[in-house]
Amino acid sequence: MANIKIADSAGFCFGVKIAVDSAIDAGKKYGKAYTNGPIIHNKQVVQFLEGMNVKELSSYDELKKGDTILIRSHGVPPKTERKLKELGVNVIDATCPFVKKVHDKVRQLVEEGYYVIIIGEEGHPEVIGILGHLEEVGGKGIVVENMDDLIRKFPKRNKVGVVAQTTQNEEFFEEAVGYIASNVEELKVFNTICDATSVRQEEVKKLATEVDLMIIIGGKHSGNTRRLAQISKALNPNTYHIEKAEELNPEWFKNVENIGVSAGASTPDWIIKEVVEKIQELTK
Repeated sequence: MANIKIADSAGFCFGVKIAVDSAIDAGKKYGKAYTNGPIIHNKQVVQFLEGMNVKELSSYDELKKGDTILIRSHGVPPKTERKLKELGVNVIDATCPFVKKVHDKVRQLVEEGYYVIIIGEEGHPEVIGILGHLEEVGGKGIVVENMDDLIRKFPKRNKVGVVAQTTQNEEFFEEAVGYIASNVEELKVFNTICDATSVRQEEVKKLATEVDLMIIIGGKHSGNTRRLAQISKALNPNTYHIEKAEELNPEWFKNVENIGVSAGASTPDWIIKEVVEKIQELTK
């Protein structure tokens, strides 16, 4: 049997646990609840919650006065929260506390007169929420996804503030900040990448160099999981990103002795356990 090393921090982070626990509690307490989009980026967890009558809202027309809806871990623009409350529904805010911190920092930068650069994925729910808070206080800014994007969009401003999507890649953030610093007169930076993201990325960097093959577990739509897979792949070409045990290919494990396993912050322990058990079975 192959030697399997599991990253210490693989699986649910603090913010995701809060969101999932809030959804489970709402299902039990109210018998039925909605989420404004998937509560987290993990299909298996979303399906589990559907079994508890906590379902993703497809249209505001579905909501009736008195219904319960959860704001997902990624947060929402303030105008979305206002709209929900105007509909007379019970709103439970399951926004990750680290995401809320980004909202506060964006508002602070705008109040202090900074043009805001958000290091993040355009169109990601968390970034949409951050932009909503920027807009709410009359701020101006851009979202940049990579260095080419930053150079192409770089604003002609002397006073620039920077925040990051909480699950961003630390190395890209540092490179971007270095470039911005050399091109503006005044810069204020808030590194809003959450600790859970940083720790997972550092663990993967170390583990990927110590094993023959890496398995990264998590939703294909999960930004933090995709980045773990990208970091791992750069260090170990034998890296595979899967969502569940059924995706494991026996061919991957031929002549492999040491296997590393990590998982995104929205991957539940039971999926990690199933994957590890399947690897053990395939490498007997």
